Amino acid sequence: MTLRVAGQLRHLGIGRTHSRTHVILLVQDLDVRVVNAITGELLRELTIDTTRDYQPRTPK
Repeated sequence: MTLRVAGQLRHLGIGRTHSRTHVILLVQDLDVRVVNAITGELLRELTIDTTRDYQPRTPK
């Protein structure tokens, strides 16, 4: 998915298992939370790195 931050598009990786899932993005400054729109499950929480175009998933 893409998100415009400071006038530039940033690409957020969520994972193939969540493709075609309706999500809600909660954004405050550079902090982003991706929530499943139906279940309310938190899919991803990250801080945007402005030096990178693609924001990869980090392994747990």
